Amino acid sequence: MSTRVDRAGLAVDEVLAAFIEDKALPGSGVSAEDFWQGLSDLAHEMGPKNRALLDKREEIQSQIDNWHKGRANQPHDAKAYKAFLEQIGYLLPEGADFHIETTHVDPEIALVPGPQLVVPVTNARFALNAANARWGSLYDALYGTDAMGALPPKGGYDRGRGARVVARARVFLDEAFPIAGGSHADARRYHVQDGALLIDDMPLAEPYKFAGYRGHPKAPEAVLLRNHGLHVELVFDRTHMIGARDQAGLADVVIESAVSAIMDCEDSVACVDAEDKVLAYGNWLGLMKGDLEASFQKGGKTLTRQLNPDRSYVGPEGKEVTVKGRALLWVRNVGHLMTNPAILTRDGEEIFEGLMDAMVTVLIARHDLNRDGGNSTHGSVYVVKPKMHGPEEVAFADAIFDHVEQALDLPRHTVKIGIMDEERRTTVNLKECIRAAKHRVAFINTGFLDRTGDEIHTSMEAGPFSRKDFIKRKAWITGYENRNVDIGLECGLQGKAQIGKGMWAMPDAMAAMLEAKIEHPKSGANCAWVPSPTAATLHALHYHKIDVFAVQDKLKKAGRRAHVETILDIPLASYRAWTADQISREVENNAQGILGYVVRWIDQGVGCSKVPAINDVALMEDRATCRISAQHIANWLHHGVLSEAQVRAAMEKMAAVVDSQNQGEPGYRPMAPRFDSIAFQAACDLVFKGREQPSGYTEPVLHARRLELKAAQG
Repeated sequence: MSTRVDRAGLAVDEVLAAFIEDKALPGSGVSAEDFWQGLSDLAHEMGPKNRALLDKREEIQSQIDNWHKGRANQPHDAKAYKAFLEQIGYLLPEGADFHIETTHVDPEIALVPGPQLVVPVTNARFALNAANARWGSLYDALYGTDAMGALPPKGGYDRGRGARVVARARVFLDEAFPIAGGSHADARRYHVQDGALLIDDMPLAEPYKFAGYRGHPKAPEAVLLRNHGLHVELVFDRTHMIGARDQAGLADVVIESAVSAIMDCEDSVACVDAEDKVLAYGNWLGLMKGDLEASFQKGGKTLTRQLNPDRSYVGPEGKEVTVKGRALLWVRNVGHLMTNPAILTRDGEEIFEGLMDAMVTVLIARHDLNRDGGNSTHGSVYVVKPKMHGPEEVAFADAIFDHVEQALDLPRHTVKIGIMDEERRTTVNLKECIRAAKHRVAFINTGFLDRTGDEIHTSMEAGPFSRKDFIKRKAWITGYENRNVDIGLECGLQGKAQIGKGMWAMPDAMAAMLEAKIEHPKSGANCAWVPSPTAATLHALHYHKIDVFAVQDKLKKAGRRAHVETILDIPLASYRAWTADQISREVENNAQGILGYVVRWIDQGVGCSKVPAINDVALMEDRATCRISAQHIANWLHHGVLSEAQVRAAMEKMAAVVDSQNQGEPGYRPMAPRFDSIAFQAACDLVFKGREQPSGYTEPVLHARRLELKAAQG
């Protein structure tokens, strides 16, 4: 049992209170009295409003369930369905056209399209890797992955593969930075003369793409180029293993990669109490103060990772040019649903975690605002707000940050928010959601994984859904992705905010990513999520090929590509002529994903895992993917596609498979053959109690079971 201390009518876990008062507040410019009173007012004034919004979610869902139940075994009437949703206030009328009025947005968000990393903030090493992923070696990314079609051979450096990497990098340079009358493949000398870059005495075809150099102009050690707002650094070193064998001495091509990154306090972490929250907040504090470090063992040595400095060059006009060395950081708070035992209100109830996150993460960000050369150079704090249902909930988030700014003595609209378009009620009312935060919105993103989970839960009573692969192929999801971009452009996000796309979920499949993910900039999205720094470097190539702002200009002229009727088309199974093998494979695939993720979440407190799929393809799993799989099984179970006994058999069979996939992993606790572990019970809860989970979310089950295990461990 934790010890609590009273702070302005709040019963605060002493671990959290000590962190706030001893680490977060000193140097912030905020007094302890002002902070605690501000948080207390927020919890007690906004908490009831928060609860009322959640009650409204449940009321609306109940109405939708009853509508479908009343029309069971009848053909779906799309027109009547839409009218019903309008009648109950689920689908709201669209207001007049408008443009967002967000100001003081950093260029990484407003003006530079590029990859965006999302990492669990509880892992300091991952957080630092992501922040430092602003720059990445193209040579390393091509050599160390399957990007060129095959993985590197085992053993030492393979010269043949290295030569292919160099050739591939020079193809990229020819495409992005062509030479007037020549090719980078033939280049022997790069030098600077009269403010211009010359390659074998030939200029760039577009000389303005030369942005600077470092070293002596006649033999620079680095040359800086810029295309579509993204920088590329050519590194010259004839003593380097690669540079020594290169006719131009080119040792590496380092490219600007993760322009922005999200430090996640939500779906990729397992934070259930004060101890966990202090870990998350502590790493965010280190990032905002610039002093976060992480030590680890590699090759028998202890290495310490820190934040990278900015990069300096001499510009074409002879003046110093400084380029940011780190990604622009967002912090993702939790949504409106969950509470946390770290703080109790005067009524003895757990505080809404989203309210606590808002106050604490923005307090911490004040350290960045108080220093030069930190995260934001424009005086802003960037907060991603997930899992909001419709404009009323976005307006509530806006009101939360109004309060936070006032309590922490910050100018109004210092806090910029990112709206995750990952719930159906937000999708169909997206324009009004953006309007509700028009003074502070700096990001919209299609979180298609959570969005699919909500699609299933919302229409749970409508009938059995298609298999997951077929859900992704139906018209609703293309309409959803396109409409998000179109409405974002209608609302004036171009040049002011990010319009984002979702995660590439296969971190080891970089060749496939290079083939597929170019569709994101082609869609008009000026950022898209990637699972690793290496993936960020490779995905950055797409933004050199595609001028995203030119794409957006064309889209703005064309109007919306999808309307709400497409979004409301429920992806139910049309024929249901599944074989027993197809049903079994679908359920087992879902079960494996759930179990592989949940066992680490419950037993180890790991909120994001690389989980082998049923065909042993490694997939990045977080609560969103878990939500889809759990809701999909719950749907098929509810509609009699298979029995409870069949589902339980699949869960037990795949538990044994997951055990085998984790054999030898330190600290892993097998689920089979007893099937009585808290982790296995949690996975079963997600499936067998899936229909009754609020909006189909996994958090209530996972938090309760993780707290149960922590209590059992003492």
